[in-house]
Amino acid sequence: MNHLSNVVIPLGALLIGSRGKVTELSGDQHDLETSDRIDRLREIGFSEGLDVELLHQSPFGKDPIAVRIGAMTVALRRSEANLIKVQVI
Repeated sequence: MNHLSNVVIPLGALLIGSRGKVTELSGDQHDLETSDRIDRLREIGFSEGLDVELLHQSPFGKDPIAVRIGAMTVALRRSEANLIKVQVI
């Protein structure tokens, strides 16, 4: 167990090779665009309780990032990933 265990951070803040468990998908509740982005993330397959791993980030601006959820790998903009809160494991 490392010193970051049990810390909740945005998915986009994970280090490459780090894993986390999704605790919530959240953003500005009054922003329709944010709400639509959260709905899209849920349609892709993100939901509370899933394990995720940050696999890769672009060498140019560190965006987009590649994330593994279950057996699937998904590319996300970091701004989208930051709507997903994860507990570091």
